[in-house]
Amino acid sequence: MKIQRFGQVAAAALAGSLALAACGGQQSTPSGSGSGSGAALTGSIVSDGSSTVGPLTSAAAELFMTENSGVKISVGTSGTGGGFKKFCAGQSGMSNASRPIKDEEKELCAKNGVEFQEIIVANDALTVVVNKENTFLTCLTVDELKKLWEPGATGKVTTWDQVNAKFPAEPIKLYGPGTDSGTFDYFTKEINGEEGASRTDYSPSEDDNVIVQGVSGDKNALGYFGFTYFEENVDKLKAVAVDGGGGCVVPSSDAARDGSYKPLARPLFVYVAKKEWAKPEFKAFVNFYIDNQAKIAEAARYIPLSGEQEKTAKSEIASLG
Repeated sequence: MKIQRFGQVAAAALAGSLALAACGGQQSTPSGSGSGSGAALTGSIVSDGSSTVGPLTSAAAELFMTENSGVKISVGTSGTGGGFKKFCAGQSGMSNASRPIKDEEKELCAKNGVEFQEIIVANDALTVVVNKENTFLTCLTVDELKKLWEPGATGKVTTWDQVNAKFPAEPIKLYGPGTDSGTFDYFTKEINGEEGASRTDYSPSEDDNVIVQGVSGDKNALGYFGFTYFEENVDKLKAVAVDGGGGCVVPSSDAARDGSYKPLARPLFVYVAKKEWAKPEFKAFVNFYIDNQAKIAEAARYIPLSGEQEKTAKSEIASLG
């Protein structure tokens, strides 16, 4: 499974950077891991949810487990919505989310007695991608993206010249996240003005790798997903700049953090069940995740938290007691 391989690669890269730091006289054990601080940690942690956040949590988990071999952490990718369904049913202790929890999901958690805490873990620049051979799609305005993706485009906007007269009269082929995806919710709200409002004649998948394969295999295709998956597939895909009103901006770490990549820059979260907090291994992993967030994000090709965001994350953890 790709998410597991990606986590292992990121963890190996991070472990290597920590080893190099140790050679320079710095501490070799990541903070919060529980290593050398008493009895060895044991137990299991179940995490599920967003395919966008999943690789980041997987990278954190792989590295944590190298320091704590008695702890087993699983990371599923059923989508943000699918993850919340499991989380609110008590089937997972951590839910990875590329959007905030919805009111109806909060109600489901309350109904099942699941109390939780939201923790910000990274940032994302939701990325619109096209085939490497595409030469005409270099920048799209929000209005053009809406014309392409709004519900009314279903069965009607089928060639690229209908989006912009300067584009060729080539057939449009679209790939995107499924309806359980937080990325789908975020994109449709920011581009179409209403969460969940989208044309239906596109190829949906909760697996971002399927979107990568679809777009890389058709020179007239377009899709969207988290920045990390573009970074992993930059040899196969090209990112399209987005004009949110201030000119064309290419997705990047800096553009996401300075606010210039509008309106597709967003924070990423994990939600933790308060009942799990009493477990030493769970508490250690969450603290480890945030204490090392910048190094984990860099190794896994994510956009780390700003200084203020890191303070927020630590305050959110502190509220758990």
